[in-house]
Amino acid sequence: MTFNFWGRSLTLNPFTLIKDTVETVVYHWKNKSINWPMAIYITLVHMAAVLGFCTIQDCKWQTCLLAFVLWPITGLGITGGVHRLWAHRSYDAHWSVRVFMMLINSMANQGSIYHWSRDHRVHHKYSETDADPHNAKRGFFFAHMGWLYVKKHPEVIKAGRTLSYADLEADPIVMFQDSMDPWFALFMCFVLPAMVANRGWGEDFWHGFWVAGALRYVMVLHFTWFVNSAAHMFGDHPYDHKSWPSENPFVSICAIGEGWHNWHHKYPFDYAASEFGVSTQFNPTKMLIDGFAKIGLVTNRKRAVGAWSKLKERRDNEERSSGGAADKIKST
Repeated sequence: MTFNFWGRSLTLNPFTLIKDTVETVVYHWKNKSINWPMAIYITLVHMAAVLGFCTIQDCKWQTCLLAFVLWPITGLGITGGVHRLWAHRSYDAHWSVRVFMMLINSMANQGSIYHWSRDHRVHHKYSETDADPHNAKRGFFFAHMGWLYVKKHPEVIKAGRTLSYADLEADPIVMFQDSMDPWFALFMCFVLPAMVANRGWGEDFWHGFWVAGALRYVMVLHFTWFVNSAAHMFGDHPYDHKSWPSENPFVSICAIGEGWHNWHHKYPFDYAASEFGVSTQFNPTKMLIDGFAKIGLVTNRKRAVGAWSKLKERRDNEERSSGGAADKIKST
C-alpha cells in the first residue's frame, strides 16, 4: 500500500508487518523474556479503548470533543515537554511552563519524565543497536510497541548506566512526578477527564472514563509509537543518508510535529526538531514553544540551521571537487 503526503510516497507492506509481529512474539515467548506486568497492562488498556470506541454513540458531543482536544494537549506533554524540554534540553522554560508540561505529560501517561528521558537518551546514543530500547532493526512491531512487552536487552540496561541524568535528578518538578508515578499519571489520564465530563456537562462517569480517558489515551500512545516505528522505517533521508530515521509527514500529523525525524536524529539539540518553519513542515509543538517565548516564558531555544548550512556547503564543495577530479581522469 502506498500513501502520498506533501509529494512524498510512503509504502507499507502489511504482510511484512504481520510477519515481524509474529516473529517477535514467538521469539520472546520461547526465550521467556516477556514482561508480563506491562504486557497485561497494555492489553487491558487496548480492551478499554475498544470499549470506549463502542461507547462513543452513547456519549454527549462534549465528551467526544474533550477526547479530541486532549489528543494534542497530552501529545504536547510528550513532544514539547519530556522530549524537547527534558530529554534533549533544547530550550529553557520558566517554572510555570515546566509545571504545565509536567501536568499534561502526566495526562499522556507514558511513564515518568525521568524514565522516559533516560530511555530516550539511550535511544539516541545507541540508535538501531542492541542498546537501543526500541531498535527498528528488530522489525516494525518491536519498534512500535513490542519493546514494551518484553524485558530490556542487557545492552540497553548497560548503556543506561553509562549516561548522566544529573539534570533530571536536580529538577524538583521531575522528581516530584517520579515519586508519584504511576498513581498520579493514572489519575490524570483516566479519572480526571471522566470527572470533567461528569461534573461539566452531566456525562456518565464511565462514558467519560472509556472515551476521553482510555480511547484517547491509546490513540495518543500509537501516535507516539509511530515516531519509533514508522519514522524509523518509511520516508526520506536528506540530512543523514546512512541513518534509519526519516522525514515522515504522516507521523508529524499524528505526533504534532515529531515526524521530521531524519533532521531530529542529525541535530537532536534543535528545539524545532525540523529544518523549516511551520508553513512548510507541520509542527504545532514548535508553535507552542515559540508562543511561550514571545511572552518571555521560554528562552535559549537552540537551532541547528547554521550547522546544517555549513555541512551542506562542505558536502557541495566535496561533490564539486570529486566531480572535477573525475572529469580530469576522463580527459586523460
